[in-house]
Amino acid sequence: MIFEKLRSNRLNQWIIIHLRYLVGFAFFPSGLIKMTGERFTRISVDDPIGYFFEALYQSGFYWNFLGTAQVLAGLLLVTQRFATLGALFFLAILTNIWIITLSLSFGGTSVITSLMMIAVLILVIWDRHKLLPLVSYNKAVPVKAYPDPDRIWIMAGMVYAFCFTAMFLLGPTNTNAYTYWTAVFLGITIMLTFIISNHKAYKNRKLLLNP
Repeated sequence: MIFEKLRSNRLNQWIIIHLRYLVGFAFFPSGLIKMTGERFTRISVDDPIGYFFEALYQSGFYWNFLGTAQVLAGLLLVTQRFATLGALFFLAILTNIWIITLSLSFGGTSVITSLMMIAVLILVIWDRHKLLPLVSYNKAVPVKAYPDPDRIWIMAGMVYAFCFTAMFLLGPTNTNAYTYWTAVFLGITIMLTFIISNHKAYKNRKLLLNP
């Protein structure tokens, strides 16, 4: 079956792991801004987009709730262990954002949200074997077991989340520095986890061949 071949491919698994990181952390900057009660944009209220965001900002606790939901969805994705729940949560939130960017003509932002929609749909389809029992009426559906990400990827996700949040809280006003050091840290950590994961896989294969 095509799905089984795709799901069992090691390269595809590695791509999905990092797609979860990419999509999950896409919500962190805007989510943390809302959680801390800051304005997301400085666009004039004379513009429909600026008026819309100002209305959301003035809503009070709802603004903080939106940020918390975004960060929570991102956290669930990067844990890898709860990635299926995170993908569904993310899909619900992102669908709303996507429709808003299309209806208010956000320009380039609507292109970005459209690409994010494609990415999150891929993540949902990737875990379709876990979701099929939910839509099967009064009938048991066998769930095929596929390999889950190694523990190192789960730990890496937690380290990413902690460091991203810490860097934001220590200097949220310096956006350029935040973006730069986030990219540097992410690149270094991805390389380290990739090397360690492959080294572990190599040792396991060696043990199987030379018991």
